[in-house]
Amino acid sequence: MRRESTRLRPDRCPCAAQEAVIATISPESWSYAENFVDEEPAITQARRRGHEVGAVPIGHGCGTALRLLAAAIGARTVVEVGTGAGVSGLHLLAGMRPDGVLTSVDIESEHQRLAREAFVEAGIGHNRTRLIPGAALDVLPRLTDGAYDLVFCDGDKVEYGEYLQQALRLLRTGGVVAFDNALWRDRVADPAQRDPETVAIRELGRAMRADERLVPALLPAGDGLLVAVKREPAES
Repeated sequence: MRRESTRLRPDRCPCAAQEAVIATISPESWSYAENFVDEEPAITQARRRGHEVGAVPIGHGCGTALRLLAAAIGARTVVEVGTGAGVSGLHLLAGMRPDGVLTSVDIESEHQRLAREAFVEAGIGHNRTRLIPGAALDVLPRLTDGAYDLVFCDGDKVEYGEYLQQALRLLRTGGVVAFDNALWRDRVADPAQRDPETVAIRELGRAMRADERLVPALLPAGDGLLVAVKREPAES
């Protein structure tokens, strides 16, 4: 993915009175960054299976960022929306504490079967994963308030805003929420793109920037990883 040098329009930059220049990143540098950490064989196999069944897996750069985030906060309890074939789950489990448990939700039971296969191949104990079949907005409300360290969402893009509201309820203070496909194939940055998925992701970004409970950032890894930390509520 190439990022061309350009001037940011004032209405697209928080510092509207200033102009900024985005440095050009060559395809070679982009690829170097995306593949900076070698992919483990079990993840490569899970990625292959995901492509075969149409469960497009998270990019490797986003996966390593997820692993870093899970390790940085010492995550023990993680919720994942979108099990896929287990690629993101393997990244998360690699960063979580050894006694950590991943709860993963997916509407496709076949995808979860493939994820279980990937977890077994990677030597992940059965007690470290809880795979729940079903629609995310049916399952998430049944999970315990404030009981999770990290919530990762890679499901229906139109539902991203509702996932955020569930994540804010589920996360402990200091927990992290992350959304894949935050650039949505270069569509989010193009104001001419108005399809429902693109609009929903843009609205999610605005909501996260405006929410005083969150400290957000958009990481330009893979197809974009939108992350935020849930901080202590402001004193009244």
